[in-house]
Amino acid sequence: MTRKMSSWVAVIPARGGSKSIPHKNIKEFLGKPLLAWTIEVARDSGLFNRVLLSTDDPEIARAGKEFGAEAQFLRPAELAQDTTLTAPVIRHALEWVKSQGQGMPEFVMVLEPTSPARQTFHLREAAALLEKSGADSVASVSELPHHYSPSKILKLEKDGSIAGIDGTPIHKMIHRRQDLPLYYAFDSGLFSCKMELVLSDPPTLWGKRVLGYRVDPKYSVDLDSLEDWVPAEEKVRQLFQEERRLKR
Repeated sequence: MTRKMSSWVAVIPARGGSKSIPHKNIKEFLGKPLLAWTIEVARDSGLFNRVLLSTDDPEIARAGKEFGAEAQFLRPAELAQDTTLTAPVIRHALEWVKSQGQGMPEFVMVLEPTSPARQTFHLREAAALLEKSGADSVASVSELPHHYSPSKILKLEKDGSIAGIDGTPIHKMIHRRQDLPLYYAFDSGLFSCKMELVLSDPPTLWGKRVLGYRVDPKYSVDLDSLEDWVPAEEKVRQLFQEERRLKR
């Protein structure tokens, strides 16, 4: 499809106060700062006219600029708390763009640095889905492993017996994996929406119609704790090795 470059902007939220993984956004991940993986995939996608970095940390801003993101403003402290919602952060970044007297895009895509395995085709396909469908928002989702299915979750009664989470007797539960319905969860790879939603009052990333963009679980990596780091590096390393073999 034909697309004007100005119709999309990427915003990468990367605050400096992470407690679970100190300085996680610039911690080295497979040889370069974690943040760099997200910046590079956004730039390489060819989708965005601008790749904006929203941070309250000058060190993160310097790293972002080094790898090609725009980091010409710092996020105020009140938008960099543990409890800060994402939508106001994205709105702050876009209001900065507006204050520069530059044209506003039609769509925004939010890319968290903690998902380093996403690929350029994910961004392009999700953008095309939002544009073609007329939906308000698109978010990436991945299929849940069968043992996390609501149909498999158990509760332990006071007498030690087990039942389904809704009280279903064990003998009536679905036990064969092949018979289970498919369920999905947000994988944090991307969130995208129409610009007017972010600029509304209050700002939001969600409209009335939100579509899920399905991502193969092999690309789903979300770094929440230090214990996730080494397994995530190994998963991404194996992913790249597999892709190199397929290209031969």
